[in-house]
Amino acid sequence: MVLVTPLTKLLGSVPLVQGGMQWVGVPSLAAAVSEAGALGILTALTQPSPDALREAIRETRRLTSKPFGVNITLLPTINPPDYEGYARAAIEEGVRIFETAGNAPGALIKFFKSQGCIVIHKCTTIRHAKSAEKHGVDVLSIDGFECAGHPGEEDVGGLVLLARAAQELKIPYIASGGIADARGVAGVLALGACGANMGAPGQRLVHPIHQNIKNKIVESKEQDTVHIFRTLHNTARVFKNKVSMEVVSIERKPGGAKFEDVRELVSGLRGKKGYELGDPDYGIWSASQSMGVINDIPTCQDLVGRIEREVEDIIGGLSKVVVKAKL
Repeated sequence: MVLVTPLTKLLGSVPLVQGGMQWVGVPSLAAAVSEAGALGILTALTQPSPDALREAIRETRRLTSKPFGVNITLLPTINPPDYEGYARAAIEEGVRIFETAGNAPGALIKFFKSQGCIVIHKCTTIRHAKSAEKHGVDVLSIDGFECAGHPGEEDVGGLVLLARAAQELKIPYIASGGIADARGVAGVLALGACGANMGAPGQRLVHPIHQNIKNKIVESKEQDTVHIFRTLHNTARVFKNKVSMEVVSIERKPGGAKFEDVRELVSGLRGKKGYELGDPDYGIWSASQSMGVINDIPTCQDLVGRIEREVEDIIGGLSKVVVKAKL
């Protein structure tokens, strides 16, 4: 059996997309994922400037001859990045697959489509998915409440969100959030998705992340995440540690909290330093409930191959559920 979906036909890969993750979507991971047969994704904003992204793209090309994409996420920030500069740099370096996410992506999507690119847009509601559909994206990535990072403010889990997508959307969609093994991938295919976007598996594979963090992901369970920024209406699911719980405590104070009250605690550079030092309590880092089903640290090649084989077995085994009635 070979898995064939609208995503595999579009990308020429197995129906798995590496999530675009801050500090994690670096050349070594993107190249390894693409080499393994899935779609690797570089995270543009992990790089400090558009020129640094150019070099990251070139480095990825030195590591793999296979296609990979670039993620650009538009989120509320005190100092907005040069989104247009990152987009132009990637286009000029020959990238033709993009993952977009976040607020008001219309102009970015229009630019990429004008350049003949494939655009996968990630969203957390059917309302936003239908808006992106009108903008002309090729594939939607439907992000359930189980996900790491920003799950939106409506708290709808993947099971219902994907079923709604099957009812409402006219273009292919992949599933994102809470998927880390073959059962998850087979499940979302049954719900109508044409593939899966996987983030947490990448965290335990990427080279720049300290082994202590990888081990912590394997040891952790689905209960070991927490939401921060709920009171600021910019909810993020992160690893439950001393820093994130301090942020939650500040948010729960009478009268609430302003971003300035937690700014130092949630610094992105502090989270990056925690990855490098191997200290899971050093800063804030994104984590999905899918940690509960992660049990080992394989290579990208082994993980992608294993998921593909097991998904085929699961789908094939479902035929046993259907019993023909005797005439």
